[in-house]
Amino acid sequence: MSQSVQSTPGQKPTRIGVVVAGLLLGIFVSAMDNTVVSTATGNIVSHLGGVDKIVWVTAAYLMTEMSGMPIFGKLSDMYGRKRFFVFGLTTFLLGSILCGTAQNMDQLALYRAIQGIGGGALMPIAFTIIFDVVPRERAGRFSGMFGGVFGVASIFGPLIGSFITDHIGWRYVFYINVPIGIVTLLLVATSYHESKVHQRQQIDWWGVVTLVLAIVSLTFALEFGGAEYAWGSPQIVGGFVVAAILFGCFVMAEMRAAEPIVSFAMFRNRVFAVSNLVGIFSGAAYVVAVVYIPIYIQGVKGGSAINAGMELLPMMLGSSVAAPIGSILASKVPYRNILAGSGLVLAGGIALLGGLNVHTTELQVVADMAVVGIGIGPSFSVLGMAAMAEFDVRQRGAASSTNSFLRELGMTIGIVIFGVIQKDAFHSQLTGLLAGMGPGVQRLANLDPHAMLAPGTRHQIPPFLLDKLSQAMSDSIAHAMLWDVVPAVLALVVTFWMGSRRFQNMWAGAAE
Repeated sequence: MSQSVQSTPGQKPTRIGVVVAGLLLGIFVSAMDNTVVSTATGNIVSHLGGVDKIVWVTAAYLMTEMSGMPIFGKLSDMYGRKRFFVFGLTTFLLGSILCGTAQNMDQLALYRAIQGIGGGALMPIAFTIIFDVVPRERAGRFSGMFGGVFGVASIFGPLIGSFITDHIGWRYVFYINVPIGIVTLLLVATSYHESKVHQRQQIDWWGVVTLVLAIVSLTFALEFGGAEYAWGSPQIVGGFVVAAILFGCFVMAEMRAAEPIVSFAMFRNRVFAVSNLVGIFSGAAYVVAVVYIPIYIQGVKGGSAINAGMELLPMMLGSSVAAPIGSILASKVPYRNILAGSGLVLAGGIALLGGLNVHTTELQVVADMAVVGIGIGPSFSVLGMAAMAEFDVRQRGAASSTNSFLRELGMTIGIVIFGVIQKDAFHSQLTGLLAGMGPGVQRLANLDPHAMLAPGTRHQIPPFLLDKLSQAMSDSIAHAMLWDVVPAVLALVVTFWMGSRRFQNMWAGAAE
């Protein structure tokens, strides 16, 4: 890990080990942030009020993060990785500090948007830097480390968030980013010395503006549909219509731009196109398990938030082990073989979760989640490798950021679609279970299911009713999981279009 590289005469050598450590810390703090914050939501509302605005805490971050990913990726190709990684990290830390000082929900949403701008630069640029500085024979191993760190952050995020919220205070779930971020900043700023020769091009401003506005409109419709507004309301329908129009304008702008933010010519490369499709489908399948298994543990089994977080531990451990194994294999066997094998495991794990019921033991849930983790793990490292290895240094940033953006978009859409499926199934099941119990009891079919998740309100529900609610919740989650097999199978099927390319010979071809 102490190796140094020097790409141009007179340039200070890059200390690979130090840079990798800094990048891993940067990815850790970025990946951990959302899971840490989610555990503090209840305390935030109790201190700041504005429960009707709590969705903006997530939506504001998501809007700016997703908007920034392809933009920062392209800019890093044009002007260098280091300056935009440092900018992203500094902005992320500034947003974290401001979030900790928020006095109301409006301020917190604004500061989360600032934090998201920085987050949009961290993950894709960090992954690209590894490909720039690490010798190709070692790049696979380092890529696997990145996937492993993502899994570790997902494991410890909820646990750290719960501990800080309960024993220190919710503001420190934001402040904890600062010391880790400062160490990251020092390691990367002092040890990463990239070439000062970059291919400077005209910035595609029309692409930037239309992409940002399109993502804002789409995120608004997805986050608020079915919650703040009905899906058929003018606000939500209008949001989708505006997003469609703006995405159309974005496509036209990119087709005419000399150096587009997202080059559609890149999608003519089969491996790049397929890796993005697999990312969309597998991301949608994976996130449903991450969201609904904790709800099952709390709502059906009566577990605490910490219990629910611990149930995710086997999945994250499985993904943390499988990610580096997948990246190592990528230089030995075709991508298709790795992703097909892991995709089959992922689909099988989600199908097992489709068998959940009120009598399922927690040990069985743990085993099923471990299968899901092993299935999704290789995609954390292999898809990024496949997306970037087809292109030279002038396009790697755009390739990495496009892959990250589309994967996150797939996860966002997956949460919304399967959220609707689960919610409809819950109310349908509950209506059937309460049939014949009188109008007073049947009106409880419209009860907010979140009342089952908090111990305080759960204990106030009459036992006979709690049994019905638990059964409806269990059946609705199992129903959503069975439908979740569909994107998992689509990811598996699409994988076979990748051909027989693998990491090392692809890299060599891209460099020529």
